[in-house]
This record gives sequence, structure tokens and C-alpha cells, in this order.
Amino acid sequence: MNRMIPVLLWSALLWGSTVADAAPANTGVRRLALLVGVNDGGPERTRLRYAATDAQSFSQVLGELGGVAPADRVLLLETGRAGLLEGFERMKRLVASSKASGVSRVEVLLYYSGHSDEDGLLLQGERLTYGELRRALEGLPADVRIAVLDSCASGAFARRKGGSPRPAFLVDAGSRVTGQAILTSSSEDEASQESDRLGGSFFTHHLISGLRGAADMTRDGRVTLNEAYQFAFHETLSRTERTQRGAQHPAYDIELAGTGDLVMTDLRATSAALVLTDSLQGRLFVRDETGRLVVEVMKMAGRSTELGLAPGRYRVRRELEGGLSEASFVLAEGRSTQLVTASFSSVLGEATVSRGGPVEEVREAVPGRKRLAFNFGIAPAVSSNDWFARGAEVENGWALGFMNHATALKGLSLSVLSNAYGDESDGALVSAGVNVVGGGMWGVQVSSLLNVTGQEQRGVQLTGGVNVAGGDVRGVQVSSLLNVTGREQRGVQLTGGMNVAGGSMVGSQVAGAVNTVGGTMSGVQVSGAINHARSVSGLQLSVVNVGGDVSGAQVGIINVGKVVRGAQVGIINVADEVHGAPVGLLSFVKQGQFHLELWSSDILLTNVGVKLGGQHVYSTFVGGFDPTDRFQRFSLGVGLGVHMPLGTRFWVDVDAVGSSVHLLRDPFTGNNLLAQARAMVGFQILPRLAVFAAPTYNVYFAFSPGEQRDMTRFTPRERPLGDGGSMQYWPGIQLGLRI
Repeated sequence: MNRMIPVLLWSALLWGSTVADAAPANTGVRRLALLVGVNDGGPERTRLRYAATDAQSFSQVLGELGGVAPADRVLLLETGRAGLLEGFERMKRLVASSKASGVSRVEVLLYYSGHSDEDGLLLQGERLTYGELRRALEGLPADVRIAVLDSCASGAFARRKGGSPRPAFLVDAGSRVTGQAILTSSSEDEASQESDRLGGSFFTHHLISGLRGAADMTRDGRVTLNEAYQFAFHETLSRTERTQRGAQHPAYDIELAGTGDLVMTDLRATSAALVLTDSLQGRLFVRDETGRLVVEVMKMAGRSTELGLAPGRYRVRRELEGGLSEASFVLAEGRSTQLVTASFSSVLGEATVSRGGPVEEVREAVPGRKRLAFNFGIAPAVSSNDWFARGAEVENGWALGFMNHATALKGLSLSVLSNAYGDESDGALVSAGVNVVGGGMWGVQVSSLLNVTGQEQRGVQLTGGVNVAGGDVRGVQVSSLLNVTGREQRGVQLTGGMNVAGGSMVGSQVAGAVNTVGGTMSGVQVSGAINHARSVSGLQLSVVNVGGDVSGAQVGIINVGKVVRGAQVGIINVADEVHGAPVGLLSFVKQGQFHLELWSSDILLTNVGVKLGGQHVYSTFVGGFDPTDRFQRFSLGVGLGVHMPLGTRFWVDVDAVGSSVHLLRDPFTGNNLLAQARAMVGFQILPRLAVFAAPTYNVYFAFSPGEQRDMTRFTPRERPLGDGGSMQYWPGIQLGLRI
């Protein structure tokens, strides 16, 4: 029997908010995994090719994203019956030692990939019956036991105790679930299949793809048992329906009790991540540097997907509407890398290599097309093409005249008014008026008014007016008014007016007024007024910058983003989340800081301040007055600071604030500056209430004699300044509440 599709659904419960890679003593929870891969089922069974590989791949996923430490993974390859039973004994000893050391909770996962039949597992010609397997599994004194069998007819194991399929799936709290789950890669009368193309079994391959993030439908960075099972089930079914063995239907028997949701992997635990942006679509095949297929996912447009992968070099092939394209990328330690549509280059066909020469693309001649080396065009229907070709499709090598037209160009076309080619251009079009190519263009278009390419463009469009490319662009558009790309672009758009990319873009947009990208902008946008992109990976520099998810920086007067991984630098910054630094006068971050503070100081008895910004960088606006001097003095100021959490309750805010101090009888005419450095140490009493104390260092500059006044209840030091002014400096203190 062919090798079973691995239905590896492991219910690695995620206890807490993240998968722990740390030692059990730090978490109170320990996960153990027994992983078995046996290609040899005995002399009467066809030797499998990928059972051991699948066990190793699943072990790698558990280590990277599932929170199972290397010392807690027992990997058995090409073992027999006695070796598997000894593996269970090792698991039993690990569980017992965990319980004895005070670990409050132990989970065990068994994964088997190999041969089996209706009665049991087949290991190198020996049989371990399902009854023996169940007793060995139930003999493990763990809180949760999960068995995943990737072998033929393994569904018989799930029904041995009367188990029956249940609705998918679980609502179960990882930290409160107890019991047992049995998952199999096929039903009791089906064969599980492996694929040379995948380099493994169908189900294991798609399950691992789901665990790496393809199944994360809620986009919360965690893959639950339900998500992984549904993803693997549907992908396996769709990919095996047309195989010789027919469709596979995984089965399961779940006997778990609890509340909540079982989490299998936490994508936030990986050291590198690949983000498939929302505009990207198609079936993607991601291979590592060795050529091994690590993830396969059908990516739909309209939502982003994050995959957890190890750092390294990767290559990805995309299938979309019968076309093929490829891209390469590098995942760096501790960073997320965005993959956009514009990252891909079309695979136009087979390449040939001349001995000792470079790779060359082969372009076939078009049947029925007549080639004329030269054309002289005067007006529509008045040209040497019309005289000699007599209505046939024409391909020109050279063209010269007032108005040149033909089906295709493979050379140079010079005209006074227009060049028009209905199919394609492979060369250069130069006109004082208009250049139009109905199909694709490989080369250069130069005009004073308008350049148009109906489909794909590879090369340069240069005009004093407008450039339009209806398809993908690989190259440069330069104009004085407008550049438009209908789909993706890799290259540069430069204009004095507006740049528009209908799809994603990799490269640079520079405009005097507006840049806009319908998909992801990977590179740099610079404009005099507005930059816009659906998502950004790079830099936006303008008066107003608008992006979706931003990985990089927005620099301008007004910056707007959703999830920003990097910096926003401007007067007004707006975002849902900022994982970096929003630096500005007003930074409104939905998942950031917005606090009201009340305090007393040695300078003014009553002070109020507002802090707003991201998780770590904030701006603050302060004001104060002193009722003890009949409200004769008040101050107004602004500052910039850094927030540093210290555990769950304590925090420190360090900032610099500049204020001016005014007299009520003559407001806003003061010629002074109060500069303060503050280190605010706070304790969070309630989620919206904290107390703090802040040592400060203060410097007061009175730039004229009339501004000299007593600023503090302490005794400051003083130095004279020019024109009768003075400088006072002293250490002070603030005590207050944060709401």
C-alpha cells in the first residue's frame, strides 16, 4: 500500500498567550513528543520514501512553533516493535520525572508515519496491534495524550473504542483541557498516499503548511486545532481527488474535556516570518535553499497571511490563471519579510543554454505575420506597409515618417506625429506626438505628449505629458504630468504631477504632487503632497503619507497607518498599532498610550498633562498653575519621552519638556523658557490608575529682567545672562496620579 497521508493533527495546547520554549520549571507546563518514522513495513509492503522525512519535518515544526524543547522530543527512525515500546517507556519516565519535579501539567504527543493495516502498525515486518498501542498510550500518566497516525487504514484505530466523527471542532481552553485525542490520516478502508512532487505525504505536507501559518484564519498569530484540521482536510481532499488511489478522508476520535480553544502553534514564537500581503494571490510553493518544499498555500486576495519559517534563503513559485512566476527572498533573524505581487517575475517558457553561453529566452515567430524590414508612413492607410503587405499583419524592423503603424515592431520607429503598433514593440519608438502599443512592449518609448502600452512593459517610457501601461511594468516611467501602471511595477516612476500603480510596486515613486499604489509599495515614495499605498514596506516621504500595514518609516506632516513596524515621524501620526516609534507632536495610536496625569511639583502646586503615542515613545502636553499665589502664574509646555515597562506593575517614563511661564495679568508675552528632564517611576494600581514620583532637573532661562522670578520652593543656583537676563537651575520633584 502506498504511504498514508499523515493526519498529524496534534493538539499542542498553548497554555498562556505564547508557546513556551523555556524549561518546564518556568511555565508549570511541559510538552513531550514521541515521533516515529518507519519506511520499511516488511517484505510484503512497498518501501516508503518519505515516512522518516515527515517525522523529522513535524519534529522541526514542534520545535520552532510548538514549544517542544529538543530534550523533550524522542525521534525514532526505522525502528521495530521493540524500539517503539521502548520509546513509550522513555515517555513514561519523562512524564513521571516531570510530575515529581513539580510540573503542574504534562502533555504528550505521539506521531507515527509508516505502514499499517486494519489490525495495527507494521514496523519492519513486525506488528503492534491497535489494542497494544492504545494500552501503551493510556499508560502514560499525562494530562493530555494525542495520537496522530499517518498510515494506511489507520482510521480503524480511531473506531476501536467506538469513536465516531464529530463536528469540527473544538472549543477548548489549552490550560484546562484533559483527556485523549486520536487523529488519523485516512479512514479505515483507505490508503494514505505520498508524493514525489511534495517530498512527503499529502496530509502531513498540508498540515505542516497550516501549522506554519497558512491555516491562521483569524489572523491572531496562533493556529488552533480546528484551523489546522480544516485546512489540512480540505487541501488534502482537493489534491488527492485526481490521484490513482483516489481521495483521502482523515478521521478522528476526540475525548477531551474543557473550555476554550486548543492552540497548536504560535507564529510569534518563530525567529523569522514571511508575510504574504493582502494583494498577493495564487497557489504558492515555498522551497528552502536545498530545494525542499516547506510550505504550500492557496493565497486569496484581500487578506494577508503570515508564515513562520526559519531564517535563510527561499524560492517561491506562483501558479495563477495558468501562468507561472517566481520570486526569491531572504528571511533574517528577528524580522518579518513581506512578499508582494511585484516581487514575482513571469516564467515565460523554457530557457535554452548554448554551450559556453548565457541562458536565453526563446521567442517563437508568429504564424501568418509578414516581416518588412522598413516602413515609411505618411498617414493611416498611406504607408509602404499598406502598399507591399496589402492588408496582412506586418512586423517592421525600421520605420520612418509622419505617422507609422504596423502590427509589430522589432527595431526602431521614428515619427513626427505618431507611432502605433497593434500587437507588440521590441525596440524603440520616438515621436514628437504619440506612441501607442496595443500589446506588450520591450524597449523604449519617447514622446512629447503620450506613451501608451496596452499590456506588459519592459523598458522605458519617457514623455513630456502622460505615460500609461495597462499591464505589468518592469522598468522606468518618466513624465511631466502623469504615470499610470495598470498592474504591478518593478522599477521607477518619476513625474512632476502624479504616479499611479494599480497593483503592487517594487522600486521608487517620485512625484511633484501625488503617488498612489493599489497594492503593496516595497521601496520609496517621495512626493510634494500625498503618498498613498494599500501597504508599505520601505519609506514614505511627503506632506501626507497614508499606508495600510507599514514596515519601515513614514516621514511627513501627517502620517496614517494601520499596523506600523518601524517609525512615524511627523506633526500628526495616526495608527492602530506601532511596533517602533511614533515621533510627533500628536501621535494617536489605538493600541498605544493615552493618559491623563495630575501632579504637584516644587514649581507649581497643580499640574495637568496628557500623554499620547505608541507603546514606547510618546509626546506630552503639560500645563500648570499655583493657587497659593492667587493664580497669578501659569505654565504651558510640550515634551517628548520614552515609556519603559518594568514587569506587569512598574514602569518608568523618561522625557524632556519645554514650557513657558506666564503671568495672568499679561498672558502670552513672556520671554522665558523652563526646560525640564524628568524620570517618572510609576506603580500601576488598577488598569486605568497609577501613582508616580518623578525626580526632575530644571533650568529656567529669563531672557529679560522682567522675567526674573522665584520659580521653586527649593533654593536654585543662578547665573547671569546677557541683556539683564539670568539662568536658574536646580533638582526638583513631582508626585502625582495617572488615569
